[in-house]
Amino acid sequence: MTEPKIELIERLFAQHRSSLRAFFYRRVKSKFSVPDLVQEVYVRMLRVNDTDAILNPEGYLYTVASNLLGEHAVLEQRQSTHAEIDQPLLQAEIARTPDFEELLDTRARVHRLREVLAQLPPKCRATVLMKYQHALSYQEIATQLGISTHMVQKYLAQALAHCRRRMARLR
Repeated sequence: MTEPKIELIERLFAQHRSSLRAFFYRRVKSKFSVPDLVQEVYVRMLRVNDTDAILNPEGYLYTVASNLLGEHAVLEQRQSTHAEIDQPLLQAEIARTPDFEELLDTRARVHRLREVLAQLPPKCRATVLMKYQHALSYQEIATQLGISTHMVQKYLAQALAHCRRRMARLR
């Protein structure tokens, strides 16, 4: 390594260190990685064999920083994908399988809910199904059933109260 090369790189970093930090701070998710990125730009600049061929040293510095930023983004995306799967709580939830009693309880509740819904008057039952199974708005339900939105709200309130009372008896 020649002395003029080291002097050029040190001068570049003395002049552009704070703006280089700002460059990375604006563009990365993890602010903790900014000092490492700045250091990596410095190391990559030291690896340049022919600094005399660089016509615009400042432009070259930011080109190296931009390329490093692209590499960092790809690496960060890969790590975030793996991090989601590697989280201990997520692994515990995936590993947890419902026991036999829990499955039976769930099936009994679903069966009971179907029975309770069948007890509702037709328009009231239709309102509940349109709202919760098909995710329609009050206005869409009102239009399809030929009733007002106020009546849709009334039917839903009646249905929910009926379901709460009847489902409570199951416990």
